Amino acid sequence: MQKDVGKFGISDKRGRKKTSMDPFQPHEGFSEPSLCLNCMSAYHRNRWSRDSETYRELQTMPNVHHIVCPACQKIAAGYPEGIVTLRGSYLWKHEREIRQLLMNEEEKVAERNPLERIIRMAREDDGLVIETTEEKLAAHLGRVVHRAHCGELKISWAGNPDMCRVNWERAN
Repeated sequence: MQKDVGKFGISDKRGRKKTSMDPFQPHEGFSEPSLCLNCMSAYHRNRWSRDSETYRELQTMPNVHHIVCPACQKIAAGYPEGIVTLRGSYLWKHEREIRQLLMNEEEKVAERNPLERIIRMAREDDGLVIETTEEKLAAHLGRVVHRAHCGELKISWAGNPDMCRVNWERAN
């Protein structure tokens, strides 16, 4: 008798339940090798990467598949899985610095996992709203801003499909 193992991964291998509800991830997986037409990411050996050398190498292979990666699809569809909202008078005094911090952090994270990217960053009412392609990136960006600029940070995971909402605020 096999017991219910809950949330352990995104695949059903070794009796695990599928926990990812991402509509942009194909159920049957990606064909290898695959190259994204938009962002020049490569899917090879069961992982996405942004290595330009690997991309050039795979381009020459006869069986390469040209696709649009899930991150580029989410960006085109405007489908965020994470929303970061920054507020407070401190934000507007240090807006340029905070925006640069967020962009630098996204670049670092995208080197490890090109599917984690910022969809948009826009000023809405009294806040700066950042939408991300992955929940974990939203939580990470919130923690980075909090670590660098203090303030009050709240992270909540809710919804179906799962979504991460991050709120950061600092008055002065």
